[in-house]
Amino acid sequence: MNNPYLLEQRPFQNNRQTEIELKLRVPQSYHQEPIISQLISEYQLKVIFLSAILGKDGQGDGWFGLKILGTIQQINNALIYLSELDIEIWHEPDLELDGW
Repeated sequence: MNNPYLLEQRPFQNNRQTEIELKLRVPQSYHQEPIISQLISEYQLKVIFLSAILGKDGQGDGWFGLKILGTIQQINNALIYLSELDIEIWHEPDLELDGW
C-alpha cells in the first residue's frame, strides 16, 4: 500500500518511541464510532489532544489536532487504519519528532 502519510522505518528504529502531530477530519458519519479510542486500544498508542472542533449537538465533521506517541510501526499501522476509513489526515513530515 502506497500511503504518503506513513513514516519511514529503518531497521534500527523498530522499537524506538517517536511522536508525530496530525490533524484529522472525522466525518459526521463516524461520530458514533470510537475511532480515536481505537488508536489507543488497538494500536497501543498514546494520544494527546492538542485541539478539537465539534459542531453543536454533533452536527458536521469533527476536526482534531493530535500528538501521537508510539513506535514507527504502531503509528504506521494506525495511519493505515485511518486511511482505510477515508479519514482525512494532515501530517507535516517536519513535525515528526525523534524519541530521544
